[in-house]
Amino acid sequence: MPDQKQDERLFSQLAERTGLDSRQALPAPSRLKAKIYSALMLRESASKRLRSIPETKAEGGKLCVFEELVRIAPVSTKMKSLNICRVCHARVLGESMEKPPIYWANCPYVEFKKS
Repeated sequence: MPDQKQDERLFSQLAERTGLDSRQALPAPSRLKAKIYSALMLRESASKRLRSIPETKAEGGKLCVFEELVRIAPVSTKMKSLNICRVCHARVLGESMEKPPIYWANCPYVEFKKS
Protein backbone atom coordinates (compact mmCIF):
# COMPACT_ATOMS: atom_id res chain seq x y z
CA MET A 1 0.00 0.00 0.00
CA PRO A 2 1.47 3.41 -0.93
CA ASP A 3 2.32 5.73 1.89
CA GLN A 4 0.93 9.23 2.31
CA LYS A 5 4.04 10.97 0.93
CA GLN A 6 3.87 8.89 -2.25
CA ASP A 7 0.19 9.80 -2.62
CA GLU A 8 0.96 13.50 -2.16
CA ARG A 9 3.71 13.36 -4.78
CA LEU A 10 1.44 11.56 -7.22
CA PHE A 11 -1.40 14.05 -6.79
CA SER A 12 1.01 16.98 -7.03
CA GLN A 13 2.35 15.59 -10.30
CA LEU A 14 -1.17 15.11 -11.64
CA ALA A 15 -2.11 18.66 -10.65
CA GLU A 16 0.98 20.05 -12.39
CA ARG A 17 0.05 18.24 -15.62
CA THR A 18 -3.31 20.03 -15.80
CA GLY A 19 -1.54 23.31 -16.48
CA LEU A 20 -3.87 25.13 -14.08
CA ASP A 21 -2.85 26.88 -10.92
CA SER A 22 -4.99 26.78 -7.78
CA ARG A 23 -6.66 30.09 -8.68
CA GLN A 24 -7.94 28.66 -11.96
CA ALA A 25 -9.12 25.35 -10.58
CA LEU A 26 -12.84 24.77 -10.45
CA PRO A 27 -14.41 23.40 -7.29
CA ALA A 28 -15.38 19.76 -7.33
CA PRO A 29 -19.08 19.07 -7.93
CA SER A 30 -21.06 18.51 -4.75
CA ARG A 31 -22.15 15.06 -6.00
CA LEU A 32 -18.51 14.01 -6.27
CA LYS A 33 -17.73 15.36 -2.80
CA ALA A 34 -20.71 13.43 -1.41
CA LYS A 35 -19.63 10.18 -3.07
CA ILE A 36 -16.05 10.55 -1.81
CA TYR A 37 -17.23 11.32 1.72
CA SER A 38 -19.57 8.32 1.69
CA ALA A 39 -16.80 6.03 0.44
CA LEU A 40 -14.38 7.28 3.11
CA MET A 41 -16.94 6.84 5.89
CA LEU A 42 -17.79 3.35 4.65
CA ARG A 43 -14.10 2.43 4.53
CA GLU A 44 -13.52 3.85 8.02
CA SER A 45 -16.47 1.98 9.51
CA ALA A 46 -15.29 -1.26 7.85
CA SER A 47 -11.85 -0.99 9.45
CA LYS A 48 -13.00 -0.11 12.97
CA ARG A 49 -15.97 0.99 15.00
CA LEU A 50 -16.72 4.67 14.56
CA ARG A 51 -16.63 6.99 17.55
CA SER A 52 -20.07 6.94 19.17
CA ILE A 53 -22.49 9.78 18.63
CA PRO A 54 -22.52 10.75 22.35
CA GLU A 55 -18.68 10.83 22.34
CA THR A 56 -18.71 13.03 19.26
CA LYS A 57 -21.16 15.42 20.92
CA ALA A 58 -19.19 15.44 24.20
CA GLU A 59 -16.02 16.39 22.30
CA GLY A 60 -17.76 19.36 20.71
CA GLY A 61 -18.77 17.73 17.44
CA LYS A 62 -21.92 18.92 15.74
CA LEU A 63 -24.68 16.42 15.06
CA CYS A 64 -27.33 16.45 12.39
CA VAL A 65 -30.97 16.08 13.40
CA PHE A 66 -30.94 12.30 12.90
CA GLU A 67 -27.72 11.81 14.87
CA GLU A 68 -29.23 13.88 17.67
CA LEU A 69 -32.26 11.57 17.69
CA VAL A 70 -30.01 8.51 17.94
CA ARG A 71 -28.00 10.21 20.70
CA ILE A 72 -31.07 10.65 22.92
CA ALA A 73 -32.74 7.36 21.98
CA PRO A 74 -32.57 4.45 24.44
CA VAL A 75 -30.45 2.22 22.17
CA SER A 76 -27.24 0.28 22.65
CA THR A 77 -23.74 1.71 22.39
CA LYS A 78 -23.25 -0.33 19.23
CA MET A 79 -26.27 1.38 17.65
CA LYS A 80 -24.90 4.76 18.72
CA SER A 81 -21.67 3.99 16.83
CA LEU A 82 -23.31 3.23 13.49
CA ASN A 83 -22.82 5.48 10.49
CA ILE A 84 -26.29 7.03 10.40
CA CYS A 85 -25.57 8.58 6.98
CA ARG A 86 -25.73 5.10 5.41
CA VAL A 87 -29.51 5.02 5.99
CA CYS A 88 -30.24 8.73 5.56
CA HIS A 89 -31.99 10.06 2.49
CA ALA A 90 -29.62 13.07 2.51
CA ARG A 91 -26.78 10.79 1.44
CA VAL A 92 -28.76 9.40 -1.48
CA LEU A 93 -29.86 12.88 -2.57
CA GLY A 94 -26.37 14.31 -2.08
CA GLU A 95 -24.80 11.61 -4.23
CA SER A 96 -27.47 11.90 -6.94
CA MET A 97 -28.15 15.62 -7.27
CA GLU A 98 -25.90 18.64 -7.64
CA LYS A 99 -28.12 20.82 -5.44
CA PRO A 100 -30.10 18.36 -3.29
CA PRO A 101 -33.17 19.68 -1.47
CA ILE A 102 -31.77 19.11 2.03
CA TYR A 103 -31.38 21.97 4.48
CA TRP A 104 -30.88 20.85 8.06
CA ALA A 105 -27.92 22.02 10.08
CA ASN A 106 -24.73 19.99 10.54
CA CYS A 107 -25.35 17.59 7.65
CA PRO A 108 -22.16 17.10 5.61
CA TYR A 109 -24.20 16.60 2.45
CA VAL A 110 -25.74 20.05 2.91
CA GLU A 111 -22.26 21.51 3.39
CA PHE A 112 -21.05 19.96 0.12
CA LYS A 113 -23.67 21.79 -1.91
CA LYS A 114 -22.63 25.13 -0.39
CA SER A 115 -19.02 25.02 -1.54
